[in-house]
Amino acid sequence: MSQAAGEQAHVDPADLTRLTNLRNIGISAHIDSGKTTLTERILYYTGRIDAIHEVRGKDNVGAKMDSMELEREKGITIQSAATYTKWGSHAINIIDTPGHVDFTIEVERALRVLDGAILVLCAVGGVQSQTMTVDRQMKRYNVPRIAFINKMDRAGANPQRVVSQMRSKLHLNATFMQIPIGAEAELQGVVDLVRMKAYYHEGEKGETIITKEIPAELREKAEEMRAALIENVANVDEEIGELYLNEEQPTTEQLIAAIRRATLARTFVPVFVGSAYHNKGVQPMLDGVVDYLPAPHEVENTALDISDSEKQVKLSSMSSAPLVSLAFKLEEGRFGQLTYIRVYQGTLARGDNIINVRTGKRVKVSRLVRMHSNEMEDVESVGSGEICALFGVECASGDTFTSGTAQLTMTSMFVPKPVISLSIAPKGKESANFSKALSRFQREDPTFRVHVDNESKQTIISGMGELHLEIYVERMKREYNVECITGKPQVAFRETVTAESKFDYTHKKQSGGAGQFGRVMGYIEPIPADEVDEDKPVQFEDRTVGMNIPHQYIPAIEKGFYEACEKGAMTGHPVTGVRFVLEDGAAHAVDSSELAFRLAAIAAFREAFKGARGIILEPIMEVSLSVPLEFQGACVGLVNRRKGTILNTEVLNDYIEVTADVPLNDMFGFSTDLRSLTQGKGEFAMVYKEHRPVMPFVQEQLVKEFQQKQQQQQQAKK
Repeated sequence: MSQAAGEQAHVDPADLTRLTNLRNIGISAHIDSGKTTLTERILYYTGRIDAIHEVRGKDNVGAKMDSMELEREKGITIQSAATYTKWGSHAINIIDTPGHVDFTIEVERALRVLDGAILVLCAVGGVQSQTMTVDRQMKRYNVPRIAFINKMDRAGANPQRVVSQMRSKLHLNATFMQIPIGAEAELQGVVDLVRMKAYYHEGEKGETIITKEIPAELREKAEEMRAALIENVANVDEEIGELYLNEEQPTTEQLIAAIRRATLARTFVPVFVGSAYHNKGVQPMLDGVVDYLPAPHEVENTALDISDSEKQVKLSSMSSAPLVSLAFKLEEGRFGQLTYIRVYQGTLARGDNIINVRTGKRVKVSRLVRMHSNEMEDVESVGSGEICALFGVECASGDTFTSGTAQLTMTSMFVPKPVISLSIAPKGKESANFSKALSRFQREDPTFRVHVDNESKQTIISGMGELHLEIYVERMKREYNVECITGKPQVAFRETVTAESKFDYTHKKQSGGAGQFGRVMGYIEPIPADEVDEDKPVQFEDRTVGMNIPHQYIPAIEKGFYEACEKGAMTGHPVTGVRFVLEDGAAHAVDSSELAFRLAAIAAFREAFKGARGIILEPIMEVSLSVPLEFQGACVGLVNRRKGTILNTEVLNDYIEVTADVPLNDMFGFSTDLRSLTQGKGEFAMVYKEHRPVMPFVQEQLVKEFQQKQQQQQQAKK
């Protein structure tokens, strides 16, 4: 509790009590692991909702946190939803996030502002592809987590296998806090290994918990598992380690305190078991949230001081400190833009004037609300560590708001690059709603991009996958009454070089009056794949000596090179992994200009590219398939037909899990083929892995298509 200890001296006791009893948690997992169902049970048991509704509700109500009509129809979470509830004396802010990789930004921004998380795993599926993505995101933002192995009622549930996968695949020090009483359909409750008590769930919805002694048949196993728990904690906590070496048994309080310390230090992951759908194990897991996940003041948060060359500043978690808050999510509400805010320090109150650090604009907080899915409750003020929402504040996702006393800004979240594009046009005549919808979706979702293609003049939308773009097209129809026609999906290909190639190019133009002159000499070379930086995929290096090229023209040459890299010569896709080294050149006292050197650099790069053995790279997706065993042959065949490389196959009861690398260009229509081959029982998830060279015949085909397209455009101009 590094920060808390230092702060307690200056903190108002009432504020410290409020912070100690506050938890900000996210629920993340692979698609279909039961996140939304688990949130629904948490809300029911904490008295936040009066009745339980299922995700694909037959009663036409649907789960509370899936408030969008599309979410209820498809049975998936598209937008993360925020709510708050109380468990005993503790207040808990919860964000339920999507499991689908296409909506990964929702998980990314939720984890950016949360203090702790629940990683939900399926007792049968175990660690799946999206579990790994979520785990990477939690590690990126240093989020402590507890794990909940859900679906313990399903045939083939094997929690031991799930924990061993967490250790081998995710490299987590995961250890059971409980063991189940009964298995599969006979699941009755759980044994708490810390307190050594058995909890049975009774009542129609499992709301009554009966505490009993551990059943005789489980006593020996429970003692053995508790010993393993203490040993694992002893490996990461000094206090328990000392007791362990002295062969002393820790008290329950000592063990809880040690597990909490290790969880906060992210060296230990407590594992809970249960079945959210069958109302088992949820309440003990909520106790685990309170016992082991951090309060806001126990997490170290930093901001950058703009006035002091972006020096890192540790934020206090006091409500009396100057306000620092982060807008992490935008949504179009019924009353204008709804901005979700996490308050890191200070107090945010209705009527306050706050400053957007990015724009420098002062805005007034006219309405402050707490969110409960799509419902809201007006509040007068919120203290540090809280999550709330504002109305009518113009800002972008990732903006910092302060009280204006300090020039502090929070670091923004990681935004993955789009991998797929579609051309889009409104059906019939264009209406204002078309551009209105696109600009709103762009503001809300940083992974959704829109641009107009210079040559074809088409509107192009880009995103994280087919489903991602499909959802936005559907939302335009429902929310804005704009039906759209979409063109063939475009894949984010890249071009690169495999050999060094020299250039010596002179740009000359004389047409009366001042001419243009610029000569550049040097070479281009490939950057090794492991050195390519995603944010800076190409590099410019100035190795000129002397004044053959005056220094003021160097930035123009650099600009020309970057411009040339935006559209490669082979297929018009961006160039990556190339270094442009400028060694020498020549200038003319009268005719040289920035324009001349910029054009010289563009032409020199294109000329050198021809001799640098250019290749085309395509995005490779890591695809995870889960299909019934009887369809194994058909599914392996389907992956092979789409040029996939199978990395691993694993048989789990009646299902087979296949992991393969497949080019994104060959993944279109995959879900339809998979459903028809497996009678609708097969599932798959994919996540971007890397760019790799395409096959020679594919490269020929792509280059040919690009040349034909260019010829058609030139003829159209004539």
